[in-house]
Amino acid sequence: MAVRLALQPPQRKKRCFRAAADPLQGWSDEELHKRYRFSRRGIAFIVELLSEDLERATKRSHALSVEQQILMALRFYASGSFLQVIGDTIGFEKSTVSKAVKDVTNAIADKAGQFIKWPVTQSARATIKTAFYQQARFPNVIGCIDGTHVKIVAPSTDENAYVNRKGYHSLNIQAVCDHEGRFTNVNASWPGSVHDAHIFRTSQIRTYMEDEDKGGFDHGILLGDSGYACRPFLLTPYLNPQNEAQERFNRAHGRTRSQIERAFGRLKRKFHVLHSEVRMKPHRVCKIVIACAVLHNISLTLGEPEDEEEPDQEDIQPPQPPYQGQQDGRGIRDYVTRHYFSRA
Repeated sequence: MAVRLALQPPQRKKRCFRAAADPLQGWSDEELHKRYRFSRRGIAFIVELLSEDLERATKRSHALSVEQQILMALRFYASGSFLQVIGDTIGFEKSTVSKAVKDVTNAIADKAGQFIKWPVTQSARATIKTAFYQQARFPNVIGCIDGTHVKIVAPSTDENAYVNRKGYHSLNIQAVCDHEGRFTNVNASWPGSVHDAHIFRTSQIRTYMEDEDKGGFDHGILLGDSGYACRPFLLTPYLNPQNEAQERFNRAHGRTRSQIERAFGRLKRKFHVLHSEVRMKPHRVCKIVIACAVLHNISLTLGEPEDEEEPDQEDIQPPQPPYQGQQDGRGIRDYVTRHYFSRA
């Protein structure tokens, strides 16, 4: 006699929710910083900043709080772990973590204008110039510019465009920082194969600097490496210095410009997601880079502690080859050399 077995419907995976009372209870500021890169005060600041953007319009008892969403995103930025791993660690499904990271990232990136500010006023420029001059006696500097690469998974569209000089897929991130390492401009939309000089040539900052250049050298200049064109508003080092004055120029230029390299280093130490290969589409990685830059500036404003560990050297962009195009800033560079570095 045949026995018929009743087919059991597949069991739906039980959803797990973390208690929403106080997810930070019992953790010291040091422990919070290790996990989220912010102290309790910093997390509270971010929660208040994004509360209106992230408040879920639902009556469900299990709706994620603003704090829970932000902690998921901060953990992702800080660790660079897979979303599934983060979900398993804190008791949420991968889809829940993915949506929270996306929503928080978009909300933070939308605040970029409040925290990544170009020094447009004379007083703001004067403050930056004075601070830069005190570092290495280089005059009239309002920012240091450079690029860094963020690894991404090979995209399905225009894959070759994202392969950089070192042979991996990336975005080339151009940024300008001030004397404190605070980002004043970030451009995260270019594939890894694009040269730094092209990114700057097509940027709004270049247009702005060219327009403001009518005010002359005293208005303010940027410092960049030899991968850029030497312009009246963007000075690069001498490739083959011919005398001691040019050597002193290069030394002061290097000491001053190192601020942007340190800023990139702090950014990647704090947010390890920018170290590893980000397994998302390029447009989402762009938003993550902007969000991390905003959080970097917020961290400086709040005086959050710096991370002590050093970044992997392979994540630091190698020196760009010398720019071979028009070099129309040599006169200004020679002027600076004569007037500021001709004497020891």
